[in-house]
Amino acid sequence: KEHEKPLAVPNGELRISGKGKKLRKPRTIYSSLQLQALNQRFQQTQYLALPERAELAAQLGLTQTQVKIWFQNKRSKYKKIMKQG
Repeated sequence: KEHEKPLAVPNGELRISGKGKKLRKPRTIYSSLQLQALNQRFQQTQYLALPERAELAAQLGLTQTQVKIWFQNKRSKYKKIMKQG
């Protein structure tokens, strides 16, 4: 099949989407330990200062960008749930 989605490459290289348009990194899969730590930290504070983000990323073996985006998504999800009641 020509239109099969390419597999995510483990070393984090860019991949080409089905039609060869966008270059995207594969989706980050967080370990349960990483998720536990991220959720725990989110309960303490919904916003991280730069040094806090750097420290958390280093502790969990993630990039600062991954931590930043996880927090952005979590805040968005949290607000959505609060809106619904």
